[in-house]
Amino acid sequence: MAMVKTILNKFKFYFLLVAAMSIFLQQATAAEVLSWQECLKEAAKNQPDLIAASQEVKQSQAAKTVTASTLFPQVNASASASTSQSSSASGSSAKSDAYGYGVNATQLFFNGAKTINNVKAAAENINAARQNFRFTSVTVRFRLRNAFIDLLKAQEALKIAHEIFEIRRENLELITLRYESGLEHKGALLTSEADLASANYEISHAKRSIEVAQRALTKELGRLQLIPITVKGDFEIKDPVIDKPDFEAIVKNNPSVLQLVAQKNAANFNLKSAYGNFSPTLSGSAGASKTGSHWAPRGNEWDLGLELSLPIFEGGLRLAQVSQAQALLNQLKENERSTKDAAILTLEEAWAGLQDAVEGVMVENKVLGANEERSKIAQAQYSTGFINFDNWIIIENNLVTAKRAYLDAQANELYAQASWIQAKGETIEYE
Repeated sequence: MAMVKTILNKFKFYFLLVAAMSIFLQQATAAEVLSWQECLKEAAKNQPDLIAASQEVKQSQAAKTVTASTLFPQVNASASASTSQSSSASGSSAKSDAYGYGVNATQLFFNGAKTINNVKAAAENINAARQNFRFTSVTVRFRLRNAFIDLLKAQEALKIAHEIFEIRRENLELITLRYESGLEHKGALLTSEADLASANYEISHAKRSIEVAQRALTKELGRLQLIPITVKGDFEIKDPVIDKPDFEAIVKNNPSVLQLVAQKNAANFNLKSAYGNFSPTLSGSAGASKTGSHWAPRGNEWDLGLELSLPIFEGGLRLAQVSQAQALLNQLKENERSTKDAAILTLEEAWAGLQDAVEGVMVENKVLGANEERSKIAQAQYSTGFINFDNWIIIENNLVTAKRAYLDAQANELYAQASWIQAKGETIEYE
């Protein structure tokens, strides 16, 4: 009997110690409390994947400027100064100086629209980079939302773990009294002690899960250092999308599909540019300079000319370039079709998963309510001896399982909604 009381007192002491330490730590290091909207705003500014994707857009914009620059006159200025000395066979030497400066300009007039098509392809590459930024934003939002839900669930799991600990502790107290009175067997007592130990483990596990979830959310926020975070929110979803939407219409705005459309368009312009390699190239040049043996030089020179070039034979180079560009275009056409089909399937699966999750919450809520009522009745029946320990503990275990299952169902509903929003291609600015 004394041993049983000692074990029970140890659990009471440990529970009170953990509660006191939790309160102390909360006061010593107050966790930052973030809402979902605050997480969205912070990630939009600091998330490294988003920043990297935005730089890719800037690179493509600069690449277009580089490509288009050849359509404009190319003007160069130059200046030179040199000195030389020569010796004759008689031993005499002569020194001469030369100075000069000038301006030279060239202008491309025609190259079979090759450069124009390259500029159009570069413009499509900008659009592709922008769609890639959107796709990155969709992915970041999905990861951020999951990290937020993970922490929200872990916080709630800790509360439930404490509730279950209290249930197990009260059960152990009741069984201890009945055991000491000779109304219960030792197996029941040992089972209750094991249940209490398991509940205590669940508290420790929940706390570790919170730390992991905090780390994951910190990463998705783009923070450099880990700071204790608490999130605030509920498990209710605003739009369960009960009516089946038009997936074909939704997929038209999907960034992964639009990115391939832009890449396909760019490949089409690159193919036209490859055909332009068979056309002659016509360019003009003009220049003016001054030269002389003293500074400033006074001798005037100028030049004006046209240059026409036409490829005759290069070992099949241009034919191979056209074949390569055509194959790339065909590949991207098929990739676009495949990606669109996959996106529609993902939408169908995500919508079905959301409906299952919504209905699952309703079912688990009813299950939890039923088990709570059964637990109350069974508690009174066991106390008065109307049911035995084996029947009663099954009902208590069902209650514990129902509490956890309801939390899982609520979290799964939020996860399913996040997957649905990702499947639609909604970015971090969605809400």
